[in-house]
Amino acid sequence: MTPAQFQARVKKGTVPPVTLLLGPEAYERRRIKDALVGTVPADAVSQHDLRELTLAEILDDARALSLFSSERVIWVVNAEMALPRGRVADDEEGESGGAAGGGDAAPLAAYVKDPTPGVTLVFEAIRYEFEGEDKRRQDRVRKFYGAISEVVELEKYSPQQARSEAEALIRRAGFQMEPAALDLLIEALGAEIARVAVEIEKLSLFAGNRVIGVEDIAALVPDARATTIFALVNALGRRDRARALGILETLTREGEYLPLALAFLSTQFRMALVAREAGLKSSQQIQGHFSRLGVAMWGSRAEQVYQTVSKFNKPQMERALGLIYKADKGLRDARPDDRIVMETFIMELVS
Repeated sequence: MTPAQFQARVKKGTVPPVTLLLGPEAYERRRIKDALVGTVPADAVSQHDLRELTLAEILDDARALSLFSSERVIWVVNAEMALPRGRVADDEEGESGGAAGGGDAAPLAAYVKDPTPGVTLVFEAIRYEFEGEDKRRQDRVRKFYGAISEVVELEKYSPQQARSEAEALIRRAGFQMEPAALDLLIEALGAEIARVAVEIEKLSLFAGNRVIGVEDIAALVPDARATTIFALVNALGRRDRARALGILETLTREGEYLPLALAFLSTQFRMALVAREAGLKSSQQIQGHFSRLGVAMWGSRAEQVYQTVSKFNKPQMERALGLIYKADKGLRDARPDDRIVMETFIMELVS
């Protein structure tokens, strides 16, 4: 079940009696919790931690009838701690005795067959991702809670999904943001929609009647100084010498680590070279090609690569990579003047 499907059930009043939230996406988890909490009185919501209580103790609380409300929401965090110790790899807390105890899922299976009327029980298992090494651990969590048929998968937003949700948040907040500024906000925060939502809320207080631009993002958003580096990469990718030299001045004044800009630029030119050799003709084709190869690629990033493909032919790209190597070596020389090295690199690249 997706988060949207679960929230639709909450609105219809058909909430499952027992639900497992699986995955690390904090933004959707918070929305689900807010929706559920809004269906019952404030004193009918309780939270338990499987670090402190056993699964049996939590189920006993779910069985107990409330004197104050016929409907209750019981939110259970650290659901992974109910698993038998040693079953989840690298679970330091469980191995060190941090959990209150776990291992037997039979009481849960019995409760699911006959849940307490009016009680909504939600288990939150957020430690593990859906891919990589975490997938095996997450599968163990899923298997332990196999008696729960209603599982909401909280997968992280893709960059495209994060941008769409951010646009919706901006509309609801009632202010405007330049498309380039939004792209930089998403990129600077790694498409983590929970962080993006917080920054949009803060920007809405700052915006007033003005349109939020790239400079505002760089000045106001934590981690967004890196967006100045992305702006340099983009300017060089467009062969915009004046813009690139101006950004270099900003980076130098702020004491930014210039080899990082070269590393980003090297990645962009390598991707552009691959795109040209593959005969890709649009940003959409670039995004699809790299996504199939398992390389993270979102719309704005694909457009940046496409601009580089449009501005440089294959020999020029190969020359650019050679210049990047030369500049990187120059920055590593004894007591170099980083600004002169980078200015020379920019002039040679766009000449």
